[in-house]
Amino acid sequence: MTDEARRFGRFDLGGRVFIGEVEGDDAVELPASSMVDLGGGMPERTSARHPLRDLRVLAPVMSPSKIICVGLNYRSHIEEMGWDVPKAPIIFSKPPSAIIGPGQEIVLPPSSSRVDYEGESAVIIGRIARHAKMGLDHILGYTALNDVTARDLQEVDPDWTRAKGFDTFAPMGPFVSTAPPSTVVTRLNGKEVQRSPLSDRVFGDAELVEYISSIMTLFPGDIIATGTPSGISPIGPGDVVEVELDGIGCLRNVVVGL
Repeated sequence: MTDEARRFGRFDLGGRVFIGEVEGDDAVELPASSMVDLGGGMPERTSARHPLRDLRVLAPVMSPSKIICVGLNYRSHIEEMGWDVPKAPIIFSKPPSAIIGPGQEIVLPPSSSRVDYEGESAVIIGRIARHAKMGLDHILGYTALNDVTARDLQEVDPDWTRAKGFDTFAPMGPFVSTAPPSTVVTRLNGKEVQRSPLSDRVFGDAELVEYISSIMTLFPGDIIATGTPSGISPIGPGDVVEVELDGIGCLRNVVVGL
């Protein structure tokens, strides 16, 4: 990585998928087959350049070995939920099958009567991390993620797998930045419902990589969703949810019923 922030995306151009570097209103193709390839060093750009308006932006990573999420990591959200500040990160997982990209639909399952948005900053791993001592050295970049949650099921199940794991419950994107964001903002139908500096988190990016890698090996492409601030509320058919991080862009998804 260079000191200067760079943004990357995964794009579809007429059925052909490629990795590109975002430069202004264009994407410049890179000789990489997936976002994971960038973890070994930034390749030279090709001469192929495409206007973003001609491209469909895809989820930056589609098949990580795992998505690890962090619960109760913003002090504002801890207060909102009435819990104590955790002494160690509270972690759980979402299946990779839950991933969708910008513009794709969040589908509400009929088994839940309340589904909430949770706007988050997510870390993408670039280098294998096992008992990592310098967590930041293993991060490829940062993106936005909506940790969609069936709140009613979360409250009755002893484990959060069902509440967090439905198909379409992990929208992410639009781009990956090599620089960490400072603020997460969520909007519901154009109205701002969440805004928080990432400095409100109990555990930062480096701490999370170090802690999680002491339990399980993190592989390139793995995702860590670092928690949501206060302001969670339900979504319903027809709603539009946007999660925006400075330097990364706006992740926008429409909600539909099954």
